[in-house]
Amino acid sequence: MILGAVPETGGTRFRVWAPGVSTLEVELDARRVRLEPTSGGYREAFVEGVHAGARYVYVIDGERRRPDPASRAQPDGVHGASQVVDAAFAWQHPPVARSLDAYVIYELHVGTFTPEGTFDAAAAQLERLVELGVTAVELLPVGAFPGTRNWGYDGVHWFAPQHSYGGPEGLRRLVDVAHAVGLHVVLDVVYNHLGPEGNYLGEFGPYFTSRHHTPWGEALAYDGQHAPAVRAHVLENARMWLEDYRIDALRLDAVHAIFDSSPRHLVGELTDEVHAIARRLGRTLHVIAESDLGDVRVIEPPAERAQSWGCDAQWSDDLHHALHAALTGERHLYYADFGPVSTLARAITDGFAHTGQLSTFRKKPFGTPAKHLGGDRFVVCAQNHDQIGNRAQGERLGQLVPGCEHAAAAVYLTAPAVPMLFMGEEHADPAPFLYFTDHGDPALQRAVSEGRRREFGAHSGDVPDPQAQATFERSRIQLALGHDGRHAGVRHFYQALLALRRQRQSLRALDKTRTEAFADDDARTLVVRRWHDTDETLVLISLSPKATVVRAPAPREGRWRAILDAGDAKFAGPRSARLHDRSGALEVELPPFGVLICSDR
Repeated sequence: MILGAVPETGGTRFRVWAPGVSTLEVELDARRVRLEPTSGGYREAFVEGVHAGARYVYVIDGERRRPDPASRAQPDGVHGASQVVDAAFAWQHPPVARSLDAYVIYELHVGTFTPEGTFDAAAAQLERLVELGVTAVELLPVGAFPGTRNWGYDGVHWFAPQHSYGGPEGLRRLVDVAHAVGLHVVLDVVYNHLGPEGNYLGEFGPYFTSRHHTPWGEALAYDGQHAPAVRAHVLENARMWLEDYRIDALRLDAVHAIFDSSPRHLVGELTDEVHAIARRLGRTLHVIAESDLGDVRVIEPPAERAQSWGCDAQWSDDLHHALHAALTGERHLYYADFGPVSTLARAITDGFAHTGQLSTFRKKPFGTPAKHLGGDRFVVCAQNHDQIGNRAQGERLGQLVPGCEHAAAAVYLTAPAVPMLFMGEEHADPAPFLYFTDHGDPALQRAVSEGRRREFGAHSGDVPDPQAQATFERSRIQLALGHDGRHAGVRHFYQALLALRRQRQSLRALDKTRTEAFADDDARTLVVRRWHDTDETLVLISLSPKATVVRAPAPREGRWRAILDAGDAKFAGPRSARLHDRSGALEVELPPFGVLICSDR
């Protein structure tokens, strides 16, 4: 049952779940047509002579004029009329097949990735990412949000690509270009809440419940009496992205904030549906969760553990937190559970760093064993939109710890997991990623600005105003920086690391059972050894601002030889490492934040 306005022969069919209204009419220009009740609280009407491009609103109980809860386009903003959209598109390039173990993800925010901030402008830069070694782009949420500046998590129209980005046609063109150059497209979707402005969903029916509460207010009613229709709203949205827009993977925002006591959790049902669509279409489609649960049930197949959700992968916060804490020395909030390089080593080899130990931050045992799961179940990064943007000043790692970019990249790009870069990281872009909004409600504007200052208190300096245009402008990266000087050197290092990852089977196979990681907490060094068949790779990394000596074991066969040194002049990194062969074993003098990668042959 397709929701929203669907063009058919001779007109358009309008369908909406609206059990909370007495009457519902669709208003098109000067005429109104009543939507008749059908089973399950749905209402629908077929209106002749209405075609793609027509604008309309729903009139609730003869008084309130509201956009369609399943609107496919909002050309006049979240409060304005909805627009009929034809799902047909002249696709030029078929989707490409790609398993998660071949993913190298590049997370980008459409509005700040280019000066234009549009889908088309982003599409024009995709070949640059392919040259870098990227195989998938992940878009922050694109569902319509208030104004023109937002991260996307304040979206209120899940089905309508943001108009200022280029709307439905612009997103389809972006996906088509991505497939033309061999990229998968991952879309970040938000099913745990709606934004605070333009959210009219509750006026149509009991989409929300007071049984559960989220950080954003009442939760969506995914369990209880009205759950089938609310869940159908989500499943229809996911189907639309995969079928009508040819999206290749969905990244589910904060699944720990999706509250559901049903026998089959919404996330599990959604994953089942995505896999069913993949089989029907003959495509490779994936579900990637953002989870703060530390629980393997999110990513274990249901066949292996009852009530598992079966997501194909999840973001691995443990590796990010362990790397960030080791580099910066920060220990506030959740970083209190991290710091020693040995914790980072455990995140690399086990997937989760915490497998039931007492968490200082959570004040309870946390985590589940995950070593038995393949590395393709874990998405790892050194930076992402959340971890940068949720800082008062939005600093990147390079601003917090100057010169650490090569070391940070080497940790996660050589780990047995799915790597994810955050836009601009590949050339050490100095632009922060700040929290920005463009709310139209004056009271909400004040609340957001004051709330941001209150969140960080008096010790975070001058907190940028989220509502200010300048805050948004400061967050825009400059891709051209990657052509010159140190920025070009960092980009060349990323290219070399990703090329090595493709070329060497020991790095390409995401096999945690053939990975060892050795940490020296005092010297703050990390040695990672990976092997596959006859291929063996050794990665030596310093996370210290001081020069240090690292000792590494001998390879199974032959002798180690250096194949990549961050100190090479073309990488604009620290000075070169110095190797001393001790009968096959290595003693390496690493410079501050130095990286050396060796092969056994």
